[in-house]
Amino acid sequence: MSKKGWIVILLIVVIAAGWGIGKYTAPSAAPDSGASASQAPQLEDGQAPADPAQGGGTVDVPSPEASQPAESAASPEETPQPSTEPSEAPAAAPGGGGAVETAAEPDSLTVLVNKQYKLPDNYKPEDLVYPDVPFIFSEKIEKRMMRETAAHALEELFAAAKQDGVNLAGVSAYRSQSTQTVLFNNYVKRDGEEKARTYSAVPGHSEHQTGLAIDVSGSDGKCAAESCFAGTKEAEWLAQHVQEHGFIIRFLEGKESITGYKYEPWHIRYVGKEIAEEVMSKGITLEEYYDAIPVSN
Repeated sequence: MSKKGWIVILLIVVIAAGWGIGKYTAPSAAPDSGASASQAPQLEDGQAPADPAQGGGTVDVPSPEASQPAESAASPEETPQPSTEPSEAPAAAPGGGGAVETAAEPDSLTVLVNKQYKLPDNYKPEDLVYPDVPFIFSEKIEKRMMRETAAHALEELFAAAKQDGVNLAGVSAYRSQSTQTVLFNNYVKRDGEEKARTYSAVPGHSEHQTGLAIDVSGSDGKCAAESCFAGTKEAEWLAQHVQEHGFIIRFLEGKESITGYKYEPWHIRYVGKEIAEEVMSKGITLEEYYDAIPVSN
């Protein structure tokens, strides 16, 4: 056989051998996955392989913390809680007699102010004036003032007393709540609260704050706002004639259980002539006139 023939046969053998080797040694495709774990793409925290149905790439997976229900914006301390404090009960009237109430018409000339009925906080009348009558002091200060209507009535009362030979003088008229607070606290320090309440009003409960009340004495100032004023000619004249000018003796003797205060023949209160005449002629208190609940037991 010629050399050319052998070359052809050799080529055929080589081709046949290569075909056989490739057929029996090539790996088949894996049915589940074509890559090992080491060959899988590395994912960021919170990511997972893409859903084949959605196309390639990766999808975000919520972290465990993010998958929890969102907490309230306010912390437990900041979250409003129902109040556990008891509701405020009505304040007891100083000296007894039920709850304290605020006077509905503090500007009325006939307002009732006592241990049960108080004035609005820091109440001050708008028509305060200086009555043209003598006082036991010369300064034009707060306690010399009264409401205009009461001031004019006081001038008439003093003039009538003078015609009868009785010379009166003012001791203390209007008194602010702050002044009453200082006085009352001083009395408490001196005599104790229980005793102080028998002759001094708790702040906000003083008739002096209305501008309708005044303490009076003789022109010499003796026994001014003191128990020794009882029985003097000035005290007797007041008891007989104050109602003629629209005033009453506010704290009568024997009525302490109703008014809550001891007898004060020097303390007069303007209420107008009609009420004054009835109150004084019957010997009753303003509480009894209004059929109010007694303020002290």
